[in-house]
Amino acid sequence: MLVIIAFLAATLAVLFLVMGVVALRRKRLWGTATSITLALLLLAIAALMGTISIATQGYRALTREEVAASVVVEPLGPQRFAARFTFPDGRQELFELAGDQIYVDAHILKWKPVANILGLHTAYELDRVGGRYVELDAERDSLRTLFDLSTAKPLDMFALRRKWTFFGPLLDAEYGSGTFVMADRRMTLEVRVSTSGLLIRSVTVP
Repeated sequence: MLVIIAFLAATLAVLFLVMGVVALRRKRLWGTATSITLALLLLAIAALMGTISIATQGYRALTREEVAASVVVEPLGPQRFAARFTFPDGRQELFELAGDQIYVDAHILKWKPVANILGLHTAYELDRVGGRYVELDAERDSLRTLFDLSTAKPLDMFALRRKWTFFGPLLDAEYGSGTFVMADRRMTLEVRVSTSGLLIRSVTVP
């Protein structure tokens, strides 16, 4: 949807630029100014839509609670465990973590109604997975393990919103959400996400 809007806006911008050049050659200053102004406005819209389209790559639309990843936890030793993630697209990743608990967090983007009209809805992207210790002293002094779960992209809407205020009229809220559970035995978990944030549920495997 955003790509289509960006393409149409860019096409119209080129058309108005041509009209502006024609009006300039005919010495119609008012027509030239109007055409160039409209062309610049449409180019700005095309750039904005293109930027949002690129910056939201990797974010998944969220309309209800859904499974963001399935995780199989396998203890490897004292305060050591492996976590195998399976994502909705079938992709798998294996992480070796240190700690008593598995911790997962995500970025969540909530758009305003005006952005919903453009096809932008609440979206999320898993950001990091790590090991977490129950004891605070261990959290300070023991081995820390943290890995990236996000998709590599040229731009990230979460970062752009913090840097540029003009996204304010479109974004209602952007926030991080994290959750953790004990990882002291073999288990299968579901990392689930809703508009209120992340949660982890244990799954009974037949």
